Amino acid sequence: MKNTPTTTPDTPDRGDSPGPRRPGTVPPRRPGSTVRPPDPVPAPDPAPVSASDPGSASASVTASAASSEADSTAKSSAIMAAGTLVSRILGFVRTALLTVAIGSTAMAADIFESANTIPNIIYMLLAGGVFNVVLVPQLIKAAKKPDKGSDYTSRLITLAVLVMAAATLVITLAAAPIMVALTSNWSPAMLTLGTAFALWTFPQIFFYGVYAVLGQVLNANGRFGAYMWAPVTNNVVAIGVIGLYLAMFGSYQAGGDQLAEWTTGQTVLLAGGHTFGIVVQALVLFVPLSRLGLGLKPKFGWKGMGLRSTGKLAGYTLVTMMAGNVVNLLVARLVSGATEARASLGEASGSGGPFEGLDPSVVEASIPGLMALNIAQLITVLPHSVFVLSLATVLFNQLARSLHQDDVPGALATISRGLRNFAVPMMFSTVVVLVLAGPLGRVFAGSSETAAASAVAIGQLLILLALGMPFRSAHIYLMRLFYAAENARIPMLVQVGTAAFTLVIAYVASIFMPSWAMAYLMVSVFTLLHVAQFVAAHVLVRRHYGDYGAGQVLDAYLRTGVAAVVSGVAGALVLWLIGGYSGGFPWSTIITALVSCAVVGLVMIVVYFVMLRAMRLPELTEFLGPLARRIPGLAR
Repeated sequence: MKNTPTTTPDTPDRGDSPGPRRPGTVPPRRPGSTVRPPDPVPAPDPAPVSASDPGSASASVTASAASSEADSTAKSSAIMAAGTLVSRILGFVRTALLTVAIGSTAMAADIFESANTIPNIIYMLLAGGVFNVVLVPQLIKAAKKPDKGSDYTSRLITLAVLVMAAATLVITLAAAPIMVALTSNWSPAMLTLGTAFALWTFPQIFFYGVYAVLGQVLNANGRFGAYMWAPVTNNVVAIGVIGLYLAMFGSYQAGGDQLAEWTTGQTVLLAGGHTFGIVVQALVLFVPLSRLGLGLKPKFGWKGMGLRSTGKLAGYTLVTMMAGNVVNLLVARLVSGATEARASLGEASGSGGPFEGLDPSVVEASIPGLMALNIAQLITVLPHSVFVLSLATVLFNQLARSLHQDDVPGALATISRGLRNFAVPMMFSTVVVLVLAGPLGRVFAGSSETAAASAVAIGQLLILLALGMPFRSAHIYLMRLFYAAENARIPMLVQVGTAAFTLVIAYVASIFMPSWAMAYLMVSVFTLLHVAQFVAAHVLVRRHYGDYGAGQVLDAYLRTGVAAVVSGVAGALVLWLIGGYSGGFPWSTIITALVSCAVVGLVMIVVYFVMLRAMRLPELTEFLGPLARRIPGLAR
């Protein structure tokens, strides 16, 4: 997260006003209410210091205390950001190793990915919103009591453990019908392996719940770092498990009957090992929890805990999260149809069709399924997670403060500033993914003889997803204006409406498209969805609050877009020179693909930076502010 001062509302960088205030556009605030966007809960922002208190003899002391608190918050944010970054890097390592072990466009890979993804989606569908939205305000309130919230927290953890244990038991026992319901056209052999995986992975639901509850308890007590660093332990365990798998069973090789050759030992090690990583991720939080000195112990009796009233306040947000996760489940079901189609196409590759004359193993590797789709999403969401979410978390507090003071122009200025700053990393990241789609796909395509075909499939998904990256980030940030105003109804309506749009378009299109093309269909729908969500958010913000300086925002995106395209041309030229468009060096191995990405990426960064400096883009100076303060002359 950026170490950006947040004590005063933003003003437009160019001296412009985003628009006049409209009477009645700020919804009345309910005293004591807290509604946050369904993203990771931001670190608490220190209350603004008023210097206009006549007769106060302690203004300087108050300002000093606020400054100290701001420094503490910045330190906590830095620790959280570091944990997130390390976890994501290890997550990429884990994914790359996993594709070496079981492939990226192979049958077993898709089956495992389905069984290993469903628990997280089900957890978020059933309880994720409750833990992240409903419980946080109550925990913060309880922490201010004389017992520091010991009694309330003990009862809450007891309730959460019992509910999650019961739900996990029921869901795990129903693993077989769940796998049937959430997959499409799978053969009995595929369902058998999928159910075997699920019996080992579905218990993750319980430990996801434990991790979430303990993490929110720690956050409510000002211990932010552990919650963000715990996933690092999960990835370390997963990397170790995959390393052991490779030592025992070797890497994936194309050809043969993967299902017939699969053993129980492979299932136990791969699925059980990944579940063990989630267990460690949850249990490691007991260490910092014990240091709070709350004296936690099992306690029963949950009447009067305030969960019902808090649930009413956060109801819109919960519906928003549920709509998104229902879409995730149904999308996974649609894409699972490509897994079965892959084998059928391989067998029929010599009898006409789009893959006529190709080797069956190459045909199978060319069909992306759930594993390839998740890899592509993992790559394209990274710039948003690293650049947008960190800055948006800081700006969210400024939005809330401005609206609390009925300063709509100040809030709109913050929206304008954020969107213009996001243009710097997001337009560049979009072009980077477009230029390096092939080598990036090769990094996560494994090491088999058909890895190049898998890389092409992943690269094609990356290109389709990249087109929606800037729209996705802009939409999410615009929606934060409504959350800051404690109007969660508008984001809920947008989410539910676009979720319905996604499902209708996807299911209608799936009637006319072959099963092997489902991943391509879904990423295309995702891109259209992001564009539609942005358009809806733009219209709603203007209708409810006024102009946020859309003309200046568009200008920033056009100028950064031009610079990004020029850097993309330079990057494409370098990639061509090293054989990136002729199956050369970048396609040879995972290492050569990484080296190619690094070299081309460095060239693109230099050209992009030079172009923005030549354009004298003010957003570059502000975006590089924290770094420029440490490197004199960087922002001149």
